[in-house]
Amino acid sequence: MNFDDTPQEAAFRAKAREWIAANAPKDYEAELSQAPLGRIALKSANIVEIGRAWQQKKFDAGWSCLHWPKEYGGHGASPIMRVIWQQEEGVYVKLTHPFTIGEGMCGPTLMAFGHEADKQRYLPRIASGEEIWCQLFSEPSAGSDVAGLRTRAEPDGDGWIVNGQKIWTSGAHYSDYGLLFARTDPDVPKHKGLTMFFLDMKSPGVEVRPIKQANGMQEFNEVYFTDVRIPDRQRLGAVGDGWNVSLTTLMNERMSIGARLATGFPEIFAFCSDFVTEHGPAIEDRAVRAKLAEWAVKASGLKYTAYRAMSAVSRGERPGPENSIGKLVAGAMVQDIGAFAMDLQGASGVLAGTDAEAAGRFQAMELGAPGMRIAGGTDEILRNIIAERVLGLPGDIRVDKDVPFNRIPTKGR
Repeated sequence: MNFDDTPQEAAFRAKAREWIAANAPKDYEAELSQAPLGRIALKSANIVEIGRAWQQKKFDAGWSCLHWPKEYGGHGASPIMRVIWQQEEGVYVKLTHPFTIGEGMCGPTLMAFGHEADKQRYLPRIASGEEIWCQLFSEPSAGSDVAGLRTRAEPDGDGWIVNGQKIWTSGAHYSDYGLLFARTDPDVPKHKGLTMFFLDMKSPGVEVRPIKQANGMQEFNEVYFTDVRIPDRQRLGAVGDGWNVSLTTLMNERMSIGARLATGFPEIFAFCSDFVTEHGPAIEDRAVRAKLAEWAVKASGLKYTAYRAMSAVSRGERPGPENSIGKLVAGAMVQDIGAFAMDLQGASGVLAGTDAEAAGRFQAMELGAPGMRIAGGTDEILRNIIAERVLGLPGDIRVDKDVPFNRIPTKGR
């Protein structure tokens, strides 16, 4: 295969590069370049505010959500043009972190199941960064089993009353809207009694409580719902068909995470090229070079697998289960690289922050990696998906598959 730019692609790349050079917030370039994986923050400014400004500037100039239809704030660009833009945006892509869920997960779901008036109202505001969305799926009692959720939505006139709790909701503390997955019928098997909604995160009865992580960040939250009213017109898909709607969200989530999740390979390669152990330059150690070669192959495979997925979406296909591969490989790779770099540092590997080697970048990676391997589907869930839906292997035995949800035994019940 030839991965060189065509003349048209080369012209697009040159135009993108020129615009970024003239418009990027260069005051934050050095800080973004040094930001450790899993800890995207700015010391000198609020990343949400700076990110909104950058997203709005891109939107005004026609560079945000390039692959979306023009009528919804995008530009109908080809997958390769989207890839070229991401390559050229470089470190500034970290400023788009608060908008990843809206652009990569909520937007496509709204596009597929929302009313036309809602698409016209909300999608351009997602593309411009004017409004931020989150995804209200995970719950404390359900673990990795999304269909085991207990948040209830009960009909009330021309709307619904919601009560329950969500957890690990990334960005809920600064989000304007959210996709809400709730149970509307407990008398049928768990996958059949679910319905999808979207809601205003400032609605009465919504309470957001940030969770402090081991790496010091507070990026995800608990969210409580107490008699929250949602109009029926904010329902996505049919009542009871929420699982089918959620597959659009989840498949886009895994494609988005797999395509965007940094592996840490450029960072570990640069580190090993400069770091000197007690036995000499790390890069001259055969064992180190072997590990770097292994990670280089994985990083390359992830990149081209993501390109293939983007091409499928451009043909109008819904992202498939094969996108679970990217997140599974990338999440484990980040953790392995963090641990390897700390081992190379020896006793100094226990240090963190600016006093550590590489300003503690790899220590932060190691602390953040377990969360990456849970968000968007745990490793175990992803392996099951790959085994059953990609490789066609026999599925796990599920004793609760056809049992009404309210008759499934629970601990302490």
